[in-house]
Amino acid sequence: MTLRRCSTLIALLSALWLTVTPAWGASKEMVQLQTQVQQLQEQMTAMQRSFDERMGVMKNLVEQDTDAVNKVAAALSGMQAVLQKQQGDSSSHVDQLSSQIQSLNDTLDELKARLAKVSKQLEDMQSSQQSVAAQQAQAQAQQQAQAQAPPPDVLYNNALRDYNGDKNDLAVQEFSDYLKFYPNTDLAGNTYFYLGEIQFRQGNYQQAAQSYDQVLQNFPTGNKAASAQLKKGFALIELGKQDDGVKELRHLIQRYPRSPETLQARERLHKLGVPSTARPGQ
Repeated sequence: MTLRRCSTLIALLSALWLTVTPAWGASKEMVQLQTQVQQLQEQMTAMQRSFDERMGVMKNLVEQDTDAVNKVAAALSGMQAVLQKQQGDSSSHVDQLSSQIQSLNDTLDELKARLAKVSKQLEDMQSSQQSVAAQQAQAQAQQQAQAQAPPPDVLYNNALRDYNGDKNDLAVQEFSDYLKFYPNTDLAGNTYFYLGEIQFRQGNYQQAAQSYDQVLQNFPTGNKAASAQLKKGFALIELGKQDDGVKELRHLIQRYPRSPETLQARERLHKLGVPSTARPGQ
């Protein structure tokens, strides 16, 4: 805009010069001034041309830069789209892999549970087989022992004979053998009772009470039940467990009121200063 204004101003000065010249005539100063004005006009024209050329070059460069920027922007947009697509595909692939891994883990856990169950079943089967084998071995050993053992009547009578002969050690061995070979016969209750009697004589009141209790627990209707309960009460009293002993004797009196053992129980309770029957509330 400044160059154009300058050009217009120079043109006006030139027109004014042409108008003034006929009136006053040409002079040397005017000629010089005209020359300077013309040179200035030429310089301005050259500057305008140079400015226009530079503006064209700048415009061309701007257009080229704009095209380049647009191309770069388009390339970036394309790259971003490709990257987003790859990320989306990668995320989808990762999700798929995660799902597959989770499925495999679930399958593995299920297999582990099944394996543990099968292992437990195998262990149970092995334990059962071992138990059966042990029982069979024990039964065979017992059968062999019974085959080698004396007949039950002979073994019992020998033990009872040694018991009555105060051969306590031998009698204990024979009574123990009888229980080992013939634990379920009717005479087994008597055998426990006589073992208790030997232990009572030796002052082993705790073992004696246990032997008497075997008679009461396993052979409650045997012919030694009343005697076993009487002697169990005596053994508990000797152990300092008077209350428990008194309960056993009172139970004996209640269960076998007319037996000889009841008379002995009443006599022992009387010595202890304890009534034969419990008071209400006791």
